[in-house]
Amino acid sequence: MAKFSRIEVAQTMHRTGLVPLFYHPDIDLGKKVLAACYNGGARLLEFTNRGDFAHEVFGELNKFCLEELPEMILGVGSVTDAGTAALYMQLGANFVVTPVFREDIALACNRRKILWSPGCASLTEICRAEELGCEIVKLFPGGIYGPGFVKAVRGPQPWTSIMPTGGVAPSRENLEAWFNAGVACVGMGSKLISKDLLANGDFAQLEGRVREALALIKELKNQH
Repeated sequence: MAKFSRIEVAQTMHRTGLVPLFYHPDIDLGKKVLAACYNGGARLLEFTNRGDFAHEVFGELNKFCLEELPEMILGVGSVTDAGTAALYMQLGANFVVTPVFREDIALACNRRKILWSPGCASLTEICRAEELGCEIVKLFPGGIYGPGFVKAVRGPQPWTSIMPTGGVAPSRENLEAWFNAGVACVGMGSKLISKDLLANGDFAQLEGRVREALALIKELKNQH
């Protein structure tokens, strides 16, 4: 059962503006990544559902969060059907992110009052997702559509909250473009938690990257 309500999750996404994305089959490595992100100030992390037995890894990481990182909101990404969403919710997933828009996932998550963020790429998909109770829409692949798409959508729909994933980097230029366009938060994967960093086990550097990204996002949010 989720520890955090969907309202709490949405508020944390809006407040911090950053959702790190991560997958690795090594549980101990995952714990170190979670701790580094947490110590850097992140309060959300999306564990992407990739690889065999990914749900078993997620279950152990969520137990670790409950015991050691009490404010960390751990969710799951790359979910493409309701059955998988239900599996992760049984393991305590606090939110579900999908690369596609599927109504069966919406129903499964709404039934359990779990925040779900579907991958949308058109205004029609965004509107339908919101009609089904979506609080924050995932724009995917974000790098293809860009900040201009977000700005255009929020013209007629200023109430729409958008989280781009893909094409987001922790640089000032990149984040400034997204937040000036009006995003609620950003999802950031390999540009934040890089393969080299994981291979070298440089978790102090990861902590610093997260802290710097959050400080920059806070600065940009305060300008609006």
